[in-house]
Amino acid sequence: MKTLSFLTIIIFLSFLSSQSFSQEEDSSVSTEWTISAETDLYFTDPFVFLPILIADKGNLHLEARYNYEDLKTALAWIGYNFSGGDDFEYFITPMVGSAFGRTNGIAPGLEFTFGFIGFELYSESEYLFDFESSENNFFYNWTDLTFSPLDWLWFGISGQLTKVYETELETDRGLILGAEYQNFEFTGYYYNAFTEDDFFMLALTTDF
Repeated sequence: MKTLSFLTIIIFLSFLSSQSFSQEEDSSVSTEWTISAETDLYFTDPFVFLPILIADKGNLHLEARYNYEDLKTALAWIGYNFSGGDDFEYFITPMVGSAFGRTNGIAPGLEFTFGFIGFELYSESEYLFDFESSENNFFYNWTDLTFSPLDWLWFGISGQLTKVYETELETDRGLILGAEYQNFEFTGYYYNAFTEDDFFMLALTTDF
């Protein structure tokens, strides 16, 4: 499995390189680094702190997470950005990552955002292949559908499948309310509303 993961990463990196060199220079693709940080706070028992760091330069996407795939587990990603559109905007990033810590493995993943006249569909998913046992392989997904009546305000619905906070439900379903102030975003989630498995999550995001 470790040999397979190494070969997968090499093949993926080779693909990214070949795509980068084969494309003609596009002035619309940024040559500057854009860096953002996110902190997800799960108000559960126990309390869970989940930091995420993202760096993009042109088509290159780098991402690091901790406590996301599993508690006390880090995962480093590399991916390739595709974006475009006018009225209908899209941003798609296929990725591959390596997990280490309490869970060790390799994960192919996909992030995408589709936007249209105030509506936005965001989803991130992956399938983690555990080095210890195939019985621990796991599919992760987080999907948000929101509407922004104002540039700085949004609300919507969310669904997530994760091992960070497990409930009796296969998928946790939630409500979203978010706002932006300067270069900070604050998004609150209320999952499994009015049930025994309900919990709050707060996402804080900023750009550098």
